[in-house]
Amino acid sequence: MAQRMTRRQFLTAAAALTAGLVAGRGVAQTYTFDTLHATRRIATLRAPLRVAFLADLHYGIYIRRDSVARWVDATNEQAPDLILLGGDLVDRTSGGSSTDDLLSELARLRAPLGVYATWGNHDHARFSGTRAFEEALGSAGIVMLRNRGVSARDDLFVAGLDDFRSGRPDVPATLRGRPADAACLLVSHNPDALPRVPVDVDLTLCGHTHGGQIRLPGIGAIVTSSRYGRRFVAGWVDGPALGYVSRGLGFSLIPLRVDCPAELTILDLTP
Repeated sequence: MAQRMTRRQFLTAAAALTAGLVAGRGVAQTYTFDTLHATRRIATLRAPLRVAFLADLHYGIYIRRDSVARWVDATNEQAPDLILLGGDLVDRTSGGSSTDDLLSELARLRAPLGVYATWGNHDHARFSGTRAFEEALGSAGIVMLRNRGVSARDDLFVAGLDDFRSGRPDVPATLRGRPADAACLLVSHNPDALPRVPVDVDLTLCGHTHGGQIRLPGIGAIVTSSRYGRRFVAGWVDGPALGYVSRGLGFSLIPLRVDCPAELTILDLTP
């Protein structure tokens, strides 16, 4: 398990690294992203399902409209059936920007089964209350799932868990009303919730870790913001419940990614 670092320790370590990385691959990765494709079988699905998962946008001081526009364009090009936003849509530090441009871009997302989001810790930190932002997202065609789920298709239940660190997550309430014969996709911003997810949830999608954001050769991620260190840093988690942790699209604290490219995740789920 990786030793947890405080925010101050992270900034100190990152500052020490920045001088050597500015001219190299770290800066080259900061505003680029990969479109990552993965396939998984979900036994309870009755038809194929393409899911686009966008985590950790962190719109604010470092991420502006042009970045979000590129992510939205890339998502729509993949023609997903369903789009899920994995929390931290905004950064706790606004940089003086309103959310108008963010919402205008997110309103362009298109998926026949809908666009759904859940709360992250930065979302909670940015807003003193949640209702106004939820209503604004709703006007942009995005449904906020906070400790609740909806039937997106006859064979599909989509649920969103409130942030594990800053919210009031309630797993039983989130899964209440789930049809017994439908596949269940759960979105939890923080992967630290994974040990609490029932094993019969077909797939839990998470973000929050940024994949470490800065990974050093021979060391890996120097910080993951997880109580479990690197256990849930990125990629597939096969047990006890099946999960996937995205490296996310944005970044926080400092505008730098090293050996940890941002990702737009496209999941092709098959019966």
